[in-house]
Amino acid sequence: MARGFEDASGQMLLEAPFASTTVPAHAPTLAPAPPPGHDGHRARMRQRLLTAGPTALLDHEMLEMVLFLALPRRDTKPIARALLARFGDYPAVIAAPPESLREVEGMGDAAIAALKLVQGAALRLSTAEVKQMQVLNNWQRLMDHLTAVLAREPIEQFRVLFLDSKNRLIADEAQARGTVNHTPVYPREVVKRALELNATALILVHNHPSGDPTPSRADIEMTEEVRHAAEALGIVLHDHVIVGKGVTLSFRREGLL
Repeated sequence: MARGFEDASGQMLLEAPFASTTVPAHAPTLAPAPPPGHDGHRARMRQRLLTAGPTALLDHEMLEMVLFLALPRRDTKPIARALLARFGDYPAVIAAPPESLREVEGMGDAAIAALKLVQGAALRLSTAEVKQMQVLNNWQRLMDHLTAVLAREPIEQFRVLFLDSKNRLIADEAQARGTVNHTPVYPREVVKRALELNATALILVHNHPSGDPTPSRADIEMTEEVRHAAEALGIVLHDHVIVGKGVTLSFRREGLL
C-alpha cells in the first residue's frame, strides 16, 4: 500500500509502493546454471560440426555432444574423458555393454541410451550399404561391416548372412549368443531360416572375444554340419568368417571349406 506525507504547504505527497520481497509459495525452482563458458564451448563445437562435418571433431568432443543431448544441464566433458580412459576410443565406448558403461560416474539410463542409439544408427547405415552390393565382389567392404558389428562384442555371437541368387544380402541375422568362448549352433534352424527367406546361399559369421580368430575344432565341425544340411536343400555355403580384434579369418581362404 502507498504511504504519504505532507510538504511545507500541507499538500499530501505519495511515496511509491513498497516492493514485496516475499517469494510466492508456488514460484518454480530454477535449475542450476551451467558452469561459466559451458554454453560457449558447446556452441563452438556445434558450429564446427555443422560447417566442417563430424570428422572435424575429436573423439572426446563427439562423446561430449552425444551426451549433451541426454544430459543438457551437465558438463559432459569430464564424463567423455572418463569413458575414453576406460574403453580406449569412440567406437569402443559406444559398443561397450550397458552394465560396463554404468560403472562410469555420470552414466545413467539416459546417457547410456544415447550412446546405444548412436551405435544402432551406425550399424544400420553399414548394413544398408552392404545390401546395395554383391557381397562376394566387395569382400573387404563386407569384412569392414562384420568387424564393426562383432569385433567389440564381449561374448560370442553367431550370425548368418542370407544371400539371393545374385549374392546380394537378403538379411544379416544373429542366430545365437553364447558365452565368452562358445555359442550353440543348430544347423536345422539355419537352413529353416534360409528357406523362409528364399535364400540360395549363406555366409556364417561369428566372433572370438579373445581377439584370436583361429578356429576351434568345434568351429570346424559345426561348419561341416551346416554345409551338409544346406547342400541337401540346394543351398550353398560360401564361407565361414571368424572376427577377432582387428582381424578376420575366412574358412574358404584357409582351405577349411
